[in-house]
Amino acid sequence: MDWFVDAIKNKYAQFDGRARRKEYWMFQLFYWLFYLVFFMILGLLTGLGDSESITTLGAMIIFIFMLGLIIPMWAVTIRRLHDTGKSGWWALITFIPYIGPIVLLIFCCLDSEPGMNKYGPNPKGIES
Repeated sequence: MDWFVDAIKNKYAQFDGRARRKEYWMFQLFYWLFYLVFFMILGLLTGLGDSESITTLGAMIIFIFMLGLIIPMWAVTIRRLHDTGKSGWWALITFIPYIGPIVLLIFCCLDSEPGMNKYGPNPKGIES
């Protein structure tokens, strides 16, 4: 949870530098857990009352949630690509249907470039 909070609080729009795999995947984990829990609650509430108004309210809340987290999501993805020695522009590959997200997934699973690269020092060496 600390990785998720840190990415939002301290690195909200930080596109420079590097993010190790743990930072990236912990951010993804909590992002999607919040998303899943919200939809489960929304599904339960839809069965209890006026489903159209609850669905509309839920859609607005999830839109605001996603809008607020789109910048840190892109930032941590770009920093993760930097950690593997790739340009942040590779994040745009997700817009290619089917193949793009798979390529990005593979890039994000790669290990860090050892030592210093053009995006900064290895974050594994910085962590205490």
